[in-house]
Amino acid sequence: MHALDVLGDPVRRRILELIADGEASAGEVGSVVQAEFGISQPAVSQHLRVLRESGFVTVRPEGARRLYAVDPAPLAQADAWFDHFRRFWQPKLDALGTELARGRLAQRKAAATKPVADAPDAASAPPSPPHRGTTTTDSNDD
Repeated sequence: MHALDVLGDPVRRRILELIADGEASAGEVGSVVQAEFGISQPAVSQHLRVLRESGFVTVRPEGARRLYAVDPAPLAQADAWFDHFRRFWQPKLDALGTELARGRLAQRKAAATKPVADAPDAASAPPSPPHRGTTTTDSNDD
């Protein structure tokens, strides 16, 4: 079975997502997939079997449990197929990366030149009240 045939099924893609970060038992995978897709446990087992037979997952027994993990080798086959088409989106992704880097640089520059908010400058500070024991006089001697 071709890698894209295996990945074309949303249930199998979801199973791969669930175990992408590490091993998960068939029961853990099954409970999530059953809840999200409304399929039976035997149907989940069938999808796991397709993934195992096509090489996308490895399985190891641990007591009564079977632990599944992603095998990245078949994903390389799909990646190689996509190589023919990267030219359609890669320049756009590169441009997006450049714009994101520019935005981060602008934020860093703005943060570096921003005045400290806790220290008001003397021109905008309100006049301090007179100290005790001193008097102020207003003179209207004009």
